[in-house]
Amino acid sequence: MDPINRYQQIRRVLIYTFILNWGVATAKLIYGWLIRSASMKADGFHSFSDGSSNLIGLLGIWVASRPIDPNHPYGHKKFETLTSAAISALLFLVCFNVIREGISRLIHPVIPEANLNAFLVMIVTLAINTGVMVYENKKGKELKSDILISDSLHTRADILTSSSVIITLFAIKLGYPMVDPIASLVIAFFIGYAAVQILRESARVLSDGAAIPIREIERVVLAIKGVKECHQIRSRGPADDIHIDLHILVAREMDVHRAHHLSYAIENKIKRDFPGVTDVVVHIEPVEEEEGKHKRRN
Repeated sequence: MDPINRYQQIRRVLIYTFILNWGVATAKLIYGWLIRSASMKADGFHSFSDGSSNLIGLLGIWVASRPIDPNHPYGHKKFETLTSAAISALLFLVCFNVIREGISRLIHPVIPEANLNAFLVMIVTLAINTGVMVYENKKGKELKSDILISDSLHTRADILTSSSVIITLFAIKLGYPMVDPIASLVIAFFIGYAAVQILRESARVLSDGAAIPIREIERVVLAIKGVKECHQIRSRGPADDIHIDLHILVAREMDVHRAHHLSYAIENKIKRDFPGVTDVVVHIEPVEEEEGKHKRRN
């Protein structure tokens, strides 16, 4: 897919989800404040952070979509991953605030009011969040976008928290108001878990963790005629911009022309078998026969 078109699609998805997330957040926060529900307000802040992460994502996409320049020969793609890490940091902040509010409500109890309107607000917003999560996750996988996938995980946590709030409203109606602050602490756990998931993947990309298992690359390369051995295999990058470099051993009598075509065949085969690979560097080395075994030259 054309990079410009890809970023335009990602930007469009983020704008749609931003509008929906902040609409949902506004409804939860206003009604949570009216009925004095800690769990509903916590869920509202979580939804508000969803919208904020959309804004961060839009900024990240704007930078990541910039073309290659002399100072950035590999492009600006990692800014998208860096943005995902920022979303994770935002989630940790929300998690902290929700925990603080929940503990405060445990120490100083407030009895919320659970009525039909509260249930309707939560059910409608839950339906919207579910639609947003499914749509964003689908587009994230389709476009291989770290930002969209991270944001969909963020929204998935919001779905879990909204479900917890609905259960809490039932508990309040049955005469168990203390379930409200306890539920807000459960919500904080879901938020924190989503933050850890996002941070783990962002850290892998930013620290150049292996993008594809070595054995899988080795299997593909060794299946190509002319390759005697494959070693020093490295891969890095996000799912849609993977860079691979490797060394192969070939017969020492192979001429430059054949070696060039072999490296080209390896590159094409890897790109076919591993969607998302954008760059393959093949280092070719001759082998010497010694006692019936291939030996690398020093």
